[in-house]
Amino acid sequence: MELGWLVCGTAVLLLLHVLMELSPAVNFALRIGFYCALCLVSSALAAAACLLVNGGRTVKNMRIIKAVVKTFKYFFGLRFEVKGLENFEVEGPAIIVSNHQSILDMMGLMEVLPDNCVQVGKKELMYTGTVGLIIYLGGVIFINRKKTSSAKMVMAEIAKTMAADNLKVWVYPEGTRNCTGDLLPFKKGAFHLAVQAQVPVIPVVYSSFTSFYNPKTNLFTSG
Repeated sequence: MELGWLVCGTAVLLLLHVLMELSPAVNFALRIGFYCALCLVSSALAAAACLLVNGGRTVKNMRIIKAVVKTFKYFFGLRFEVKGLENFEVEGPAIIVSNHQSILDMMGLMEVLPDNCVQVGKKELMYTGTVGLIIYLGGVIFINRKKTSSAKMVMAEIAKTMAADNLKVWVYPEGTRNCTGDLLPFKKGAFHLAVQAQVPVIPVVYSSFTSFYNPKTNLFTSG
């Protein structure tokens, strides 16, 4: 019986390997599926570590999350080249703004994320299983993009919290993922927040992923 399972398992793996080599669509689907599964499993493990070490929701948990996510690149053969980290060396709070290309941005984010920095994300992320749990524990600030008045109230609270807790806040001003290689029009929230809190704005740029990741062409390779 065990030998039969071993033979079947080996045959399935070989078939998947052949399909990945022959079909870009299958290769893309399997790699994305593995990425999502890795996020869910790692989030569950990291959440347990965050609760044991820090006891609940706090920006301190981002150190644990950062350490876990920084291992992801090895599973996918990705390498990040970082330039300009010295620009994060500012005293006190700041707004960090960056472009947002894909779900892979999270890996790049954790390569450079400064201490005491939280992200602003859409409220829907809270309902993504263990991923929603871990980003909640990491102190991510959720806004309801469908309600402008609610988002403005959240931003006003963020301004107060930044000053009180000496936080840096990471915002994607395009408001959504954009893998076109260009920039979408910026939402104004991040800049209103910078003016309201009287803090500097630090720009961050992800270079284009299109040479190794492009959902429209089912491309997802190392790079």
